[in-house]
Amino acid sequence: MTYDPPRPAGRLLLTPEDRDAPARVRRLCALGLGERAEPALDAFAHQLAHHASAPYAMVTFVDEHQQFFAGLCAPDAAVRAADGTERRVGRHLPREYGFCPHVVVRRKALVLDDVRDYPRFAGNPVVDELGIRSYLGAPLVDSTGIALGTVCVADVTPRAWGRAGLQTIKATAADLTARLEQRGTLL
Repeated sequence: MTYDPPRPAGRLLLTPEDRDAPARVRRLCALGLGERAEPALDAFAHQLAHHASAPYAMVTFVDEHQQFFAGLCAPDAAVRAADGTERRVGRHLPREYGFCPHVVVRRKALVLDDVRDYPRFAGNPVVDELGIRSYLGAPLVDSTGIALGTVCVADVTPRAWGRAGLQTIKATAADLTARLEQRGTLL
């Protein structure tokens, strides 16, 4: 069990400290990734969402301040947030939103069948603002050992991803990482 010290405002640090962010940003720049949407990665995300029967799928790159969805599959319709406002999923999210920064820092896959079952994740803004209830993601760890980002799927209902889901997302991440490093194969 780990405890993150409180922030000055007295609340728990929800997003883990990311000491590898500067090296990750340099590596992403060297690969030409993380600054623009990639049509091939959008297509990849759409295939992943279809395969997982999930409304959301992303290829996410994480820097010191934000997450960037270079590949994105999300519902076209606006989502009505708990406060009554409508939200659309864009290409950028602060690091405090979502689950991908946790995957990148942990360098391990993350399976959340029902995010509300985990106090650390239940209070995440995407739970209320976008209605995310389940998440499955794996890190994109390249041959240099750097976790570039994640490949993930999310759903608006709780669901049991199971061992098969975990194995699939990990294999998908490994395959995509190899393709990203080759750059000519995918992009």
